[in-house]
Amino acid sequence: MNDLLYKEEAYKVIGLCMEVHKILGKGHSEIVYKDALQYEFFKNNIPFEREKKYEIKYKDIVLAHNYFADFIVFNNVILELKAAQSISESHIKQTLNYLAASGLRLGLLINFGEDSLKYRRVIL
Repeated sequence: MNDLLYKEEAYKVIGLCMEVHKILGKGHSEIVYKDALQYEFFKNNIPFEREKKYEIKYKDIVLAHNYFADFIVFNNVILELKAAQSISESHIKQTLNYLAASGLRLGLLINFGEDSLKYRRVIL
């Protein structure tokens, strides 16, 4: 069986997300979880970029609008945060679109809106 893509990096990020959820619980807006997670990334020396901008290419042009990934961690994983009742198919498709625009292969889709933290690994 093959190892999971970026197993160690994903494990660290999911662990920090669990810590944030343990302290804040559900019910906050996404921005609150992003702020708390940014603190955890700084505190744990995890390299990240917040609100990373990606252009959308169409045929021979770049479209006027862009994608903004919530976080890029370890320079190779897109982290998309939600505060919803559950992870939906549209959340997964959004993460896949971000992966396609970025050229990255792994996305972590994290939902803080449920009683316990839920996550999905999304691979392109």
